[in-house]
Amino acid sequence: MADAPTAPSTRPHAIDPAARATHRRWLLEVTSLPTASGKESRAVAWIERWAAARPAVELTVDAAGNLHASIRREARDSLPPGSRPVYLTAHLDHPAFVVERIVAPGTLQLSFRGGVMDEYFSDARVVVWTGSDERIGATLTGTTHAEGPFKHYLARLDDAGAGRGGPAGSTSIAVGDVAVWDVGPAEEIDGLMHALACDDLAAAAAAVAAMDVLLGLHAKDPASIGDVRLLFTRAEEIGFIGAIAACRERTMPMDARVIALENSRSFAESPIGGGPIVRVGDRLSVFSPALTEAIARRAEEVAGGPASVTASQKLADAPAWKWQRKLMAGGACEASVFCASGYEATCVCLPLGNYHNMADLAAVQAGANTTRPRVAREFISVADYEGLVDLLVACGQRLPASAPLRERFERLWTERSFVLA
Repeated sequence: MADAPTAPSTRPHAIDPAARATHRRWLLEVTSLPTASGKESRAVAWIERWAAARPAVELTVDAAGNLHASIRREARDSLPPGSRPVYLTAHLDHPAFVVERIVAPGTLQLSFRGGVMDEYFSDARVVVWTGSDERIGATLTGTTHAEGPFKHYLARLDDAGAGRGGPAGSTSIAVGDVAVWDVGPAEEIDGLMHALACDDLAAAAAAVAAMDVLLGLHAKDPASIGDVRLLFTRAEEIGFIGAIAACRERTMPMDARVIALENSRSFAESPIGGGPIVRVGDRLSVFSPALTEAIARRAEEVAGGPASVTASQKLADAPAWKWQRKLMAGGACEASVFCASGYEATCVCLPLGNYHNMADLAAVQAGANTTRPRVAREFISVADYEGLVDLLVACGQRLPASAPLRERFERLWTERSFVLA
């Protein structure tokens, strides 16, 4: 049966080139930050600075240290009555190391918080960030046994005096400092952003960018947007700990509609450059169908067409604004946590290359790599990132409250049921 005609395009607010440039700068800044599960202070500080510069934003912290941002309560009174809050969520950590012990001058014991194959650690280079943001290079020299849920590694510092107890005036590394893979600075190359931590800081940047646009719309016409809020969680990479805490604390009201944002490993069927992905599920669960379909409907309206052409169309008929609709079962995300806790939740993600900084991952997993496994910068399409901002702005302006699929089927019945007569 042929698809029903697509609804007329309802594009979101057009984002001007100056704002786009700011959003790209934020993407570059945020994805460069060193962060680890439980050690997200630099990402937290970045969001705090953004919020402090916007008097309309109210920023609070829950008992687990998750950040909650919304339009100030007095300003929310001007929003359309009875609208359910829409939450955009992203996590602020990335797989990285934490200094657990200074073994000897020039030698550290690091724990690794996240999921990376063992093959990538052999003699790998890392950078230790001190509390004063000084950076000291080091090389992993082997594993070491330690109690707790994380793997532990020994690292030899390039500067033996950098450890606590070194010469007077030397850089001081302390227990609790973060160490990250030594992959070089973030940069945009041929439309791709290569950075230390796209997952999930690129999504955090997109959430902030969309909120910034929506704040501008609200200032001009309070009725032009819904009740959009942000939630930035901690410690996702070690088992969704911040998201679980947010659910236990009821940081979000139970009537919230939750759009979890992610960066998910790209595959051939979910290509980088193919647009943001409306994710219907992950390897753990299928997300809330009505909310997933509502976001897909908004994506159709923004694009002027579905995610892929139908069998009755030509490829040239595909819309210029790209988006995808996929399961993305290669991993799991916080939307599964929110759904399991009783929220109406789904996910929108960016397709990601060098997932968790693992270059040539498919070949390494298959044992078909011809070179030694190496860490590298993650990368995403800048166009996909900007498309994600577009989609989030569209959802912030209007998100269908009823099930769009039912409306589509009712329209089909009205138009075509006469053939059954």
